[in-house]
Amino acid sequence: MPQVDENILIKQTPEVVFAYIIESENLPVWDVSVVKAEQVGENPAGLGTRTTGVSKIMGKKFDWTTEITTFEPASRVTWTSVEGALQFAVNYVLEPESSGTRLVVHLEAQPGLGGVFGRMTDPFVAKVQARTMRANLETLADLLVATGGVA
Repeated sequence: MPQVDENILIKQTPEVVFAYIIESENLPVWDVSVVKAEQVGENPAGLGTRTTGVSKIMGKKFDWTTEITTFEPASRVTWTSVEGALQFAVNYVLEPESSGTRLVVHLEAQPGLGGVFGRMTDPFVAKVQARTMRANLETLADLLVATGGVA
């Protein structure tokens, strides 16, 4: 199972970072692999909230639906796929630091990305995703500093 771990220091409070990342419509703004994302149902997001979306990974598009399976405001949130060809879970942990928030991200995906790519490609896919995730987190950090977390 491919796994990617990254983290970044964001010069905003955990509350500001958390409030921004749990809004589904913000995801395509800072994550270049997400073509679209939309929360199912009404706000506010919480445990059990579902999001539908489309991601483009290595030139292939994937439809997905996730559900929030861990929800600890300003501390931790996990989205787990519940529908779609690609099975994955992404966990965000927010740790307060004196100059802001350390955002730690852990992504796990099904081997071979659901059979689209062979299992032999997992190390390559993980490497590409790690670079993409790093760039996405840098974009997120810059965006939250520039806007103060207001979408």
